[in-house]
Amino acid sequence: MGNRLFGTDGLRGQANIFPMLPEIVLRLGLAAGQYFRNGHKKHRVLIGKDTRLSGYVFESALTSGFCASGMDVYLVGPMPTPAISFLTRNMRADLGVVISASHNPFMDNGIKFFDRSGFKLPDSVEDEISEMVLSPDMDWKHPQPEMMGRAFKIQDSPGRYIVYLKNSFPADLTLDGLKIVLDCANGATYRVAPLIFEELGAKVIKVGVSPDGLNINKKCGSLYPEVAASLVRDHGADIGLALDGDGDRLIVVDEQGRVLDGDQIMAICAQELMEHDQLPGRLLVTTVMSNMALEIFMQEKGGKLLRTKVGDRYVVEAMREKGAILGGEQSGHLIFLNYSTTGDGILAALQLLKIMAQKGKPLSELAGLLTPFPQRLINVHVERKVPFEQVPSIQLAVKDAKDKLKGRGRVLLRYSGTEPVARVMVEGENEELVESIAQDLAQAVEDGLMG
Repeated sequence: MGNRLFGTDGLRGQANIFPMLPEIVLRLGLAAGQYFRNGHKKHRVLIGKDTRLSGYVFESALTSGFCASGMDVYLVGPMPTPAISFLTRNMRADLGVVISASHNPFMDNGIKFFDRSGFKLPDSVEDEISEMVLSPDMDWKHPQPEMMGRAFKIQDSPGRYIVYLKNSFPADLTLDGLKIVLDCANGATYRVAPLIFEELGAKVIKVGVSPDGLNINKKCGSLYPEVAASLVRDHGADIGLALDGDGDRLIVVDEQGRVLDGDQIMAICAQELMEHDQLPGRLLVTTVMSNMALEIFMQEKGGKLLRTKVGDRYVVEAMREKGAILGGEQSGHLIFLNYSTTGDGILAALQLLKIMAQKGKPLSELAGLLTPFPQRLINVHVERKVPFEQVPSIQLAVKDAKDKLKGRGRVLLRYSGTEPVARVMVEGENEELVESIAQDLAQAVEDGLMG
């Protein structure tokens, strides 16, 4: 089975197939409970989930494991991932757990952890927990019967999170007169997101707010921003907001129906902060996937862009190390470290709406800060994840690709941390050349990893 359960964003896989099996998740609860239990006092863990059908199974399995390990469990039901990060801090819990596979379809599910400060666990801690789960000889230090945990349902968690997010929006501003299209992807934000924008004064046109356990992310949300774009045009809305299944991503549509990704949103927010001398070190942190145009934009504005490997927790780690307050991913994970310890789609939308309100300008006028280089991403299904540098034919193909780009573009190969997929990304100035190189390189990866 290997010695690592976790990928770039927690444990993830198809429900009822290893590792997303109830018995593995039960052991995960036991292991995490034992790892974070110190001394004889009662410890608390907060568990939230998105709207997937399998969430009931894994919620019960985790609860059993944690209670058996001696931890009290607080169940908040369907809530966005960033809400669990906030509530873990707010309720002084020892650990927060989210049951979600983020933007993946309903048949997948996953588990990710937050420490008591609301930050995702480092690789080293995940590795230790993995070893405990997978070891057939694990010595479970079960507490005495009277020290087993209890489970409680927390009814007021949506209200706490709503107040917290509204407090991130200036008290002297409202969204009065603004018409917003809001796509909640039939996911974890379906209850809280509409209320937040409505209470701030906006007229909200809602879509993706009728989850049935099977329709999360199904042709809606941040992976399908064309849904919001169409509704923006139909209703003459001022902005479209497309969230993903667990609410930690945001993709935006301007009033003309044009889609803005995470890079473009970060450019708007970075410029605003730099104009007010509020971006420490004039530093923006993002990943290797962000477009070259964002890097050039920051350089032209006298700022700096720092790249990390893919995964919003790696962005957060670098932000904490460098003292940065703004970072994110092209995919729509946006981190405002002054307010939150993880990516939060609703929070990001409020920060963008604040800039629109303060400047009194439509989003299309704010958004023309960078013209993205043509970029092509191809996913190649793989049976095994061999280091690319160990396959000579792939290395030769990469060299050939770089030669063709002549220093005016980028080539990136990486394996998904959550799927059996190799991602091939090519970026450059000429769209036809980029497409040709990407196709050739994807074929080389597929051929090189066969057998």
